[in-house]
Amino acid sequence: MKLSWLPNVITTIRILLVIPLSWMLLEHNFGWALLLVFIAGASDALDGFLAKHYNWVSVLGSVLDPIADKLLLVVTFLSLGYLALVPTWLVVAVLGRDIIIVTGAVAYYVVIGRYEMAPSLVSKLNTLMQISLVLSIILSQVVDFPKWWMIEIGWWVVLSTTIASGVHYVLVWGRNAWRHHKS
Repeated sequence: MKLSWLPNVITTIRILLVIPLSWMLLEHNFGWALLLVFIAGASDALDGFLAKHYNWVSVLGSVLDPIADKLLLVVTFLSLGYLALVPTWLVVAVLGRDIIIVTGAVAYYVVIGRYEMAPSLVSKLNTLMQISLVLSIILSQVVDFPKWWMIEIGWWVVLSTTIASGVHYVLVWGRNAWRHHKS
């Protein structure tokens, strides 16, 4: 029996976890929210492992996986921002970067055509920092660690990696568009 559909089902479940995660955060059920974040993280690792290890890679999966990751982070940042656990300026920076990247990708596709967009190293670092910050904030609501000053440092680290990642994407894809235009 071939289970090549399994990674996409796991990714879809991760997308569906966004709703209860946001609900738990907004209801101040931080213990449950923390559990859901860990489940989402584990499901991301599991679907990636299955897709790569068994070569169950699909076009649908390559689209769903980053959507699941972005949706989870965006909704979590919006929820934490609403609760004043993340400053508004950081929520705006995180959302702004994603809007710029999606707008640029759509424009590139419309003007130039198909492309393969792989996450850059700085983008992976940014995602790691965002996830770490989210986990730290939720964890700090459950136990008395990390300390709030550590989380504030996390805000600035996430802002730095968000800006660096956004600038990197604009430069790389702008250069690709320019090369295509010249040829």
